[in-house]
Amino acid sequence: MKTVIGIALAAVALFVSAADDQPKTSGPATKPALTVNVSSPTQLDISQRVWANGSLAAWQEAVIASEANGLKITEVRVNVGDRVKRGEVIAVLQSDTLNAELAQAEATLAEAHASALDARAQTDRAKSLQQQGFFSNAQLSQTLAADAIAQARVQSARAAVQLQTVRLSQTQVKSPDAGVISARLATVGSVVNAGTELFRLIRQGRLEWRAEVTAADIGRIQVGAPVQVTAASGHVLQGKVRMVAPSVDPQTRNALVYVDLLGPIGSARAGMYAKGEIMLGQSQAMTVPQTAVVLRDGFSYVYTVGADNKVTQTKVQTGRLSGERLEVLTGLKSDALVVVSGGAFLNQGDTVRVVHAMPAANVPVTK
Repeated sequence: MKTVIGIALAAVALFVSAADDQPKTSGPATKPALTVNVSSPTQLDISQRVWANGSLAAWQEAVIASEANGLKITEVRVNVGDRVKRGEVIAVLQSDTLNAELAQAEATLAEAHASALDARAQTDRAKSLQQQGFFSNAQLSQTLAADAIAQARVQSARAAVQLQTVRLSQTQVKSPDAGVISARLATVGSVVNAGTELFRLIRQGRLEWRAEVTAADIGRIQVGAPVQVTAASGHVLQGKVRMVAPSVDPQTRNALVYVDLLGPIGSARAGMYAKGEIMLGQSQAMTVPQTAVVLRDGFSYVYTVGADNKVTQTKVQTGRLSGERLEVLTGLKSDALVVVSGGAFLNQGDTVRVVHAMPAANVPVTK
């Protein structure tokens, strides 16, 4: 029994001696959380622009109405979407009655003209006889009055002919300008009165974009500013600001900006929804790579690296986007070293290994 106890004590002593001979350490070493690239903020010239939504509309829409009264439409020569020229006949009204009235007026004019010639001859004869003493002054006055009345009847008959000619010309409905027919209400066989709308015409086929902008942006937009508009059909249009509305809608607190669209309209149509950007020029901005900005809890952050290779989470306010770089408005110093990518995997105070500092030069400038 004593022998077994002795062997056990010797084994315990040997184990303790071996444990004491192991090297001692002070704890685990701090390891880098991530290997990152860093870059300093860069100053760029970035285009200023206002984004807006709105509708495409006709630049000017002309209403083409009947000028004649109580006439029947006998022919309609155009339909919706047709392009017409200035002065082109687009509808014809019944003209039989007016032709007869014009012929009657011309006959009355001929009769009045013949009477006027006879009255003038009588006047010339009366003047000759009065000089010879065969006509009294009273008789001569009567002859002169009859001559004047005859000449007046000629003028009246001539005016009646002109009136009937105008009324006859109104049986041909003509386009007041070149453009595109946007609506057609005229139908063959219907009787129209003066002022009845027959067609609507988009003058010169031109469209405009009526953009809705906030009251805060009104003062920044200048007449003549270039605009790029994308219609709902996907067609991209170029334009320029023609006018900024002088008032703001009291309900929406937005104002309209009228933009003339230049060049062919392609698949764009009046009434379409469109979005666009109004160019305001360029300004200097401090930018960082877009990948450096991390969104957390609805706020934007970047991670900066200090001298001890520890990162600091910095809250920033972002602005315009230029290519792959994002403007930083506040919260960041110009000499900071910003983690270019991988910030989503970092936390405040993490240690990182910097393997490459990306140069800030050779960054394209947005025109």
